Amino acid sequence: MQLPEYPESYWRRTAELPAFPKLTRDLETELAVVGGGITGLTTAYLLAKEGRRVALLTADRLLAGTTGYTTAKITAQHDIIYDELIAHFGEDKARLYYEANAGALAFMRSLVAERGVACDFVDEDAVVYATREDGLRKIEKEYAAYQKLGIPGERYDTLTLPFGATAALSMKRQARFHPTPYAAFLAGEIVRLGGEIFEETTMDKFHDGQRATVTTKDGYTVTCDSVAACSHFPFFDNGFYFARLHAESSYVIAIKSPYDFPGGMYITANEPKRSIREVTYGGEKLLLIGGESHKTGQGECTIEHYEALKRFAEDTFGVEEIRYRWSTHDLVTTDKLPYIGFAREGTPNLLVATGYRKWGMTTSAVAGRLLADLLLGRDNPYAELFGPSRFQADPDMGTLAKETADVAYHFVKGKLEWLKKDPEELGLDEGAAVRIRGRRCGAYRDHEGKLHVVDTTCTHMGCETEWNAGDRTWDCPCHGSRFTFAGEVMHGPAKKPLERL
Repeated sequence: MQLPEYPESYWRRTAELPAFPKLTRDLETELAVVGGGITGLTTAYLLAKEGRRVALLTADRLLAGTTGYTTAKITAQHDIIYDELIAHFGEDKARLYYEANAGALAFMRSLVAERGVACDFVDEDAVVYATREDGLRKIEKEYAAYQKLGIPGERYDTLTLPFGATAALSMKRQARFHPTPYAAFLAGEIVRLGGEIFEETTMDKFHDGQRATVTTKDGYTVTCDSVAACSHFPFFDNGFYFARLHAESSYVIAIKSPYDFPGGMYITANEPKRSIREVTYGGEKLLLIGGESHKTGQGECTIEHYEALKRFAEDTFGVEEIRYRWSTHDLVTTDKLPYIGFAREGTPNLLVATGYRKWGMTTSAVAGRLLADLLLGRDNPYAELFGPSRFQADPDMGTLAKETADVAYHFVKGKLEWLKKDPEELGLDEGAAVRIRGRRCGAYRDHEGKLHVVDTTCTHMGCETEWNAGDRTWDCPCHGSRFTFAGEVMHGPAKKPLERL
């Protein structure tokens, strides 16, 4: 069974999104939202619903970022997390984290039901399960945390899935959905309520003042009272977010299987990670199999991650066809809680939402509701918990030290790596880091035989990018920037493309 030749997201392929123009003029508005995923759309929708003049601006098309490459689980069960939250933050804050995400699920469920959004919204239990002894111990601790926090869950020893499990823990009545029709509904509501949406509009600089201004890469100015940065990586320069976030990649395949799936959404407590859920959109049933997480730019041969998921699917469920494959890239904070709120102290008109740790569907709704409250001057019970200016010595200090050492290692490794491959040796659809006249370069030969050569030095802070064979991209192992094979920026923090040679 062959993998699809090119990565393609099921969500973006199977449902339509409205198109919006590029910003080609200076713009004055009350509130600006930057980012075309569900966080930005939710924020802009809630602001427009309150009668505020709002403009949403995104560097690509809507859902071109992390939202378009999700597994689309709407759940407060974010893997094994609550025992760890209690240890680092205490029971009260751990309970707030659960309540914030449970409230986000209830908000989305209510909106879909009241407005009749046809987005394959299905209530299902979320289940974390163990297949080894180390996973069993984690589940025992997590179940104890559920009981302390009053989280409705059930602990059991067997699964109705075709493989052995030593323990499982469910969180009741969570949900799955198709994010594209949901996003299309939000976009339609923003426009209906008087808001504006601009696609293919890259924001460059934020300027503080009596009124905030944001300049675009094309030289236009957006003037507003406040800006909410809801993009994958914050577009503004200050706040040291590059040091407080690291990027992780994971992979998904969508398969047609003869197996009669019993329902539920599953994820392993131990490594290797495996995420399993069903899709039933448009009458067709597919299984989504995800996992194989690693730091972006640090996967040895990325196509092997897809191959590992394929082998798991074949051995477990049987595979009639692999319809889609894609990867997702998300940001993780030093303490594993997202940054949502005022971006930095002393700048009350700049807000941010980032660092979702791959649980972006409920977190997007948490962020949209919290940002809207802050922009409207309302109290929100979760503002302190998610505030970006927080610092917790444990675990922040340890994580910062570890991440700094990791960045230093990969910076030096990239500079000293000895490359033996020549561009002439590359076959069709093959890429690699190569040495040309003593200079480290990146080369990719496309299907027509044309050679695309770039300087592999990341334009963010000078680390050397690595070739991602699975997605045909250049990925930075230091801070997670990603570039197309031709060097164009896909994800920040880098803003400038790789130099073409």
